[in-house]
Amino acid sequence: MAVNYGSQRVVVGAHYGVRDWLAQRVTAALMALFTLVVLARLVFTSGPIGYDKWAGLFANQAMKALTFVTIVALLYHVWVGMRDVWMDYIKPVGLRLVLQILTIVYLVGCAGWAIQVLWRV
Repeated sequence: MAVNYGSQRVVVGAHYGVRDWLAQRVTAALMALFTLVVLARLVFTSGPIGYDKWAGLFANQAMKALTFVTIVALLYHVWVGMRDVWMDYIKPVGLRLVLQILTIVYLVGCAGWAIQVLWRV
């Protein structure tokens, strides 16, 4: 007779743990770095800060690339956080799926808008 120890249930979402924890920290660090770069550029800018200064800040291709990477990091950071909130607090599977789909649609829309604004400068 074989003895089976432990639980036989499948825990949905348990495999996300360490990877998503690390992703949240890495994306947060990248966003903090971006914030420091923007603040440093603004602090060392002379004169009043208007549209021309902001446009000049983001006109450089390197700054556009850093901003693009930060936007992607922000969107992934939000997705991981919201997915975890939906999985933790919304028990009906159908409602959780609808909320996750709406979150994805909203984030893709935000990404399109942010990239359009960034490349318009």
